Amino acid sequence: MRPSSMRAPPATGQSGDYYPRMSEAARPNSPQFAFLTPRSLPKPATLQGRVAVLDIAFAAEGGGSSFEGITLPFIRGLGPRLAAWVDHHDHERHVDFANDPRFILSTKAEHGACPEMVTPEVVAAAGPVDTVAVHLDLDGIYSGAKWALGGIEPYEGADDDARAVDTRRGEPGPIATRIDRALRARFRDKNLKHRIVQYLIARTKAPHHWEEIEAAARSIDPLLDGAKRLADQYRVDGRVAYVRVTGGAPYDKTELLLLGQQRADIAVVHDAGSLSIAADFESGLDFVKLFGLGGGMPTRVSIPESRLSEVMEKLGPNVPSQGQG
Repeated sequence: MRPSSMRAPPATGQSGDYYPRMSEAARPNSPQFAFLTPRSLPKPATLQGRVAVLDIAFAAEGGGSSFEGITLPFIRGLGPRLAAWVDHHDHERHVDFANDPRFILSTKAEHGACPEMVTPEVVAAAGPVDTVAVHLDLDGIYSGAKWALGGIEPYEGADDDARAVDTRRGEPGPIATRIDRALRARFRDKNLKHRIVQYLIARTKAPHHWEEIEAAARSIDPLLDGAKRLADQYRVDGRVAYVRVTGGAPYDKTELLLLGQQRADIAVVHDAGSLSIAADFESGLDFVKLFGLGGGMPTRVSIPESRLSEVMEKLGPNVPSQGQG
């Protein structure tokens, strides 16, 4: 059953021994972890040995990024060291790799989150891996932990939790709720991400890591308050709620977008030179196609602010839903 408390389950066995009943051969692999974003990939030479890439979308067009300029050189640079690439973000270049068994690619509609694609069969087919490169959000981190565990969920219901968080549909369980809040509060903190990975690989039996996760989760409250204050500035026009952020206190962008979607079908947050656009996962809207981005999550995209006039025109009252003209 899914854990019913926000408190971490007690550790078992000796201190630091998270698998006291498992033989050495049955313990999970211990690859290195790298936390990446689709638009800022490292030089392949900086990643050790054979590499599994999880929940990293092929770069979308715009904002100074492109598949040809970012993703393809990374793939070519890894060469035969690329053991697997598992991802669930839409992209028109997925077809280029249809005959390469290392690439397990789907759309967001097919798989709402990436961990459910990391199966024991996929991990076994890839063979030994030295580095697991993951997206730096909950979806990516859960994928990486599941890979290290041989394709087994770190706790029952973890795949469902990742899907609920990544789609913002349904309610995740208490562990994922706290991890999601922690990551949103300290999204640049790599040490926190490593703690979360180790907590999950320990199958939630690592209370010293949980204490740090809880502390980070509690720190999001001022950011949520900031989002609520900014939400009062939303301007609703037809199906679109738009707000421009001009400095001030920090805030949680995910929360602000969700609050915008309570006011209209589509939320647009204009901040720091970009437009973040979001709609409900099941809205049928596809911003990737609407704005010619080539790839990404259909219902949440980021576009340079230079396209503001185009964006607002295309997101007008008559923006078509899926199946409409």
